[in-house]
Formats: sequence, structure tokens, C-alpha cells
Amino acid sequence: MPKGSPELTAARKEEIVNACEQLYQTMSFKEITLKEIGKVTSFTRTSIYNYFQTKEEIFLALFEREYERWNEELKRIHIDNEVLTREELADKIASSISNREQLLKLLSMNNYDMETNSRSERLVSFKRAYGESMKNMCRLLSKFCPEKSVQDIQNFIYVFFPFMFGIYPYTAVSEKQREAMKEADVNYVYQSIYEITNNCLLKLL
Repeated sequence: MPKGSPELTAARKEEIVNACEQLYQTMSFKEITLKEIGKVTSFTRTSIYNYFQTKEEIFLALFEREYERWNEELKRIHIDNEVLTREELADKIASSISNREQLLKLLSMNNYDMETNSRSERLVSFKRAYGESMKNMCRLLSKFCPEKSVQDIQNFIYVFFPFMFGIYPYTAVSEKQREAMKEADVNYVYQSIYEITNNCLLKLL
């Protein structure tokens, strides 16, 4: 790690992650390389290695930031409301997720490889943000669904969080995929992120 203040180091990491996020809007994970990231930062590819050892570590940092942003939304739901019906709670959670399309896109990737190719300290930092989202969801259920037992809440977590991995592929459908479904005679009803999430939440709650 190069010498510098913690603030400077954090700012440089943020610049690298922002560059990755920018490229991810128009390029796939496979297409993005450290060289490509270097082109849209003030860093050379060699300099990036001072902060992240692999491309996967940069994506994991982006992933972590997305969870942190979602956590802020979940906390606001908890703080800003005294009472919510199941329908209102489902609406607010679904709305928070519909704001996090990039999080859902990252969830749809091969997370096993991303985590395997990252150092332990990077993985632990990511898992903290991920774990905090589970805790925030538990807090929401405990506050607004007081009749639910600890086991009920745990069951919700172990159904809903795996469900999130499939939201993006089911809602971000290309024209090519639509045509293939039509030719394959698959009668699939397309839904928005909000619709598919809200429907799931209403059933689980």
C-alpha cells in the first residue's frame, strides 16, 4: 500500500470504484479489465494494484457500496415510520429495491468467483455490509410485524435474500431474449423490479 493519509487512500479507492461503476453501465464484467479501468482514472494499471489486487476486488468494493446504499434506505423506513401494514411495508421495501438496479445486476453475477478471487480482508468488509442488510430487514420485520417469531423472521430472510439473486435476470430482458421466448412458445409475463419484488413480499409477509 502506498504512503498517504487514510483520507487520500480512501479517495483513490473511491475513484477506482467509480471508474468501474462507469464502465459497468455499458460493458460486461468480462469486458472490463484493470487496463480499461485505468483509462478512465488518473491511475495506471500498475498503480491500481496498490489498492486492489484483482478486478474482482474492485467489483466487490462496488458491491459493498451498493449494499451500504440500500442499508441507508432500509434504515430510513425503520426510522421514519411508527406503524406500517404488511402492504405498506412490502411497498416500501420493494420501492427501495427498485432503486438499486445495480445491486441486483451484481447479485445476478457469479459471486462465487468474485469472492474467491478477493483477499480475505476485502471479503470480510463486503460481508459486513451484506450482513447489515439482513439485520436491517430483521429490524423492519420485528417492528412492523410483531406477531412474527424469531423463526418466522429467519425463514423470511432465507427465502427473500436468495430470491433477490434472480430479480435482475427476470426483469432486465433484452429484445433478443424476448424474441427467443416468443419463438420457443414460452408464455412469460414480464414484470418490473417493483412488481416482482412486491408480489414476493406480499406472499412472504
